[in-house]
Amino acid sequence: MDLIVDKDNHAILTLVERSTNFLLMEKLPQGKKAKPLAKVVWRLLLPYKGKMLKTITTDNGSEFAEHEWITKRLNVPVYFTDSYCAWQKGAVENENKLIRQYIPKGTDINTLSDRKIRIIKNKLNARPRQKLNFNSPKECFFNLFL
Repeated sequence: MDLIVDKDNHAILTLVERSTNFLLMEKLPQGKKAKPLAKVVWRLLLPYKGKMLKTITTDNGSEFAEHEWITKRLNVPVYFTDSYCAWQKGAVENENKLIRQYIPKGTDINTLSDRKIRIIKNKLNARPRQKLNFNSPKECFFNLFL
C-alpha cells in the first residue's frame, strides 16, 4: 500500500497484490489524513478478507497511523518497511511508476475525476506483463479465485 501525492497533499491510494500486480486505486477525498485513508483501505479490501488477504506492507508515513484499526477490521497484519528502503515494497513502487505514465509529477490530483482514476486502474490491470507470462494482472488475480 502506498500513496501518490501532489504538491498540495491531494493523494491517490494504491494497493497492489504482490504476486499478480493487480491494482486497486482511489483518490482520497481528504488527502493524507489517517482515519479517512483507513476507511478507504477497509472498503477496497473487504471483498478479499479471509483466505485471499494475508498481509499489508506499507511505509512509516503518518497517513498510515490507523494501521491497528485496519488490522482489527480486516483481521490482517500491517507491516512497515524500514526507513528509506522502498525496495521492501517494490511491487507498489513499480506500479506507481506505471501510474505516473498517466499522471505525471506536477499534476494536480484534485483535477482528476474518479472516472479517470478507474480508467487508469483498468488499463494497468489489463496490461500484459512478462512476469505473468504475458497475461494481465486482472486475469491472474481472478484465476486465484477459481
